[in-house]
Amino acid sequence: MMEWTDRHCRMFHRILTGKARLYTEMVTAQAVLRGDRKKLLGFNSCEHPLALQLGGSEPALLAEAAEIGEDFGYDEINLNVGCPSDRVQSGKFGACLMLEPELVADCVAAMAARVRIPVTIKCRIGVDDQDPVVALRNVIARCKEAGARIFVVHARKAILGGLSPKENRQVPPLDYALVYAVKRENPELTIVLNGGVETLDAAEACLAHVDGVMLGRAAYQSPALLADVDARLFGGVPRSVDAAMVEFVEYVAQQREDGVPLNALTRHILGAFHGRKGARQFRRHLSENATRHEAGVDVLREALSFVSMA
Repeated sequence: MMEWTDRHCRMFHRILTGKARLYTEMVTAQAVLRGDRKKLLGFNSCEHPLALQLGGSEPALLAEAAEIGEDFGYDEINLNVGCPSDRVQSGKFGACLMLEPELVADCVAAMAARVRIPVTIKCRIGVDDQDPVVALRNVIARCKEAGARIFVVHARKAILGGLSPKENRQVPPLDYALVYAVKRENPELTIVLNGGVETLDAAEACLAHVDGVMLGRAAYQSPALLADVDARLFGGVPRSVDAAMVEFVEYVAQQREDGVPLNALTRHILGAFHGRKGARQFRRHLSENATRHEAGVDVLREALSFVSMA
């Protein structure tokens, strides 16, 4: 979800669900240490509970970055051991770390020694020629020894030398049964399933076997499904996309006053009315007009006029 789940995206998603845990896009430890921390790590206090996802493979650097994240107020530090992109592989982090479970454990131990908040793992079930039955259990066992108690498992292998990142989200087969088995073997751990879950019905079915479900692109591309999360999964108050959009318009107006370009805000809501009458015109109006330098919140209001708001 790099370059997708930035603070503006998360703000819209938080308006839709007050209960679900949100994750940042992956930020490398090097970027945290050397970059503009306010820009990279800043967030709105209403985003809690919120996890900072870090990328890296050097325990000392990750530990320092984790401490900075904790100081910023994050609720969790999540180490990415699942991203298969070429850029990530060249930096020796992401999914290629599935091949080095001891190094992953060293990273976890270093971070856990520096912070009081949970250090968690997001991983694949294996990569390339690995046997997932062995690879996933190895990573979990080593990281469990290092202090990790929460694992988000994308239930597919990653093929590092031949498939694009998009293909790695679609081509390797899903193996929910393996993730379910790992949960049965480790009842004391929190196991969260990721991969191929596109509806809340599917999420509820998975929750009979694991402790949580992570939604990625499904939530981004059709965010309306998040409006039902609180009521269906947490026993909370139901929400609506229309009401959320009214609140988000206020947020957009404030952000424009602070100089944030309109397109940086509205690019995350293009799928908000998927399947609704006027949704295509809504998307087109924003796509054609939000990129103008002078574009303001009125462009968003005009786009909303194409949709029948409740």
